[in-house]
Amino acid sequence: MSVCINLPSALEAHLRREVVDLDQTAKEALLIDLYRRSTITHHELGLTLGLDRFQTEELLSKHGVVDDLPSLDTVMNQAARLEQLRAK
Repeated sequence: MSVCINLPSALEAHLRREVVDLDQTAKEALLIDLYRRSTITHHELGLTLGLDRFQTEELLSKHGVVDDLPSLDTVMNQAARLEQLRAK
């Protein structure tokens, strides 16, 4: 499958001068965004980019994607529980 992004020619020329591998950079950006949205799995991300598990983790870390962060619901529940304990 191919995905095509149409850019104005001047912008494409500028980006190709500035970005070492624009096609790979765009592919990584799309896939990392899909991973962040839970549209694809960690395994699918690595498989698509040809990375092993550790390389995939390194790439995600490089882009600030951290899986061990608690969800907003978890944080809110913990805050409510702490408030209950403090009120006792």
